[in-house]
Amino acid sequence: MLLTTGQAAEELGCAITTYRRLIRAGVLPGISRRGVRVMTPLWVVQALQKRAPAPVDRLGADLLGVLRVDAARQVQDTDRKWAGYAAGLGPDDLLKGLRGWWRCDAASVAAGGVLPVTLSGYVVAVLTGLDRWEKGEGGRHAFPDAVLAGHVTDLATPVKHLTAPRQTDRDLADLLLGTRLTSHSGGAIAYVATGNRSAN
Repeated sequence: MLLTTGQAAEELGCAITTYRRLIRAGVLPGISRRGVRVMTPLWVVQALQKRAPAPVDRLGADLLGVLRVDAARQVQDTDRKWAGYAAGLGPDDLLKGLRGWWRCDAASVAAGGVLPVTLSGYVVAVLTGLDRWEKGEGGRHAFPDAVLAGHVTDLATPVKHLTAPRQTDRDLADLLLGTRLTSHSGGAIAYVATGNRSAN
């Protein structure tokens, strides 16, 4: 059975524009077209419905930065070709497109030790190596030493690619990738309380 974009968004309880980000980013398998309509297999939507929330209480900080991105678009920056997320981008382009420049409290992001990257509320990538940051214009920051610990190319199954050199970073990515992580923010970076008071 196939669902229209509107039907899929309704099943997931999200806006159509939110669901379209997942389609544009290429993270949903089995997408087909009927004329102008984009169709999603029912099993894909059901897999997203059943996705567990991110186990943020298992992380070693009580406040976690979350990078909320859109589907990747080309940009004319000196240090990157893309901003945002797409399943078809390689690890190098993904890392360059995700490590900056964001308006944020860089020290708070670094203190979390890990930066989950969400697309429409699902973790599609994980960054580590956030100890050093650079400040740009308008309160924007970048993390030049950031490591792409892992990313997904298929959110429904999910298909995870663990790319960090360190096993601890790969374990973090494996823990978070494909999970649901709700966050609210007017900007790209949101902050989520983990409920982990042991970090104090």
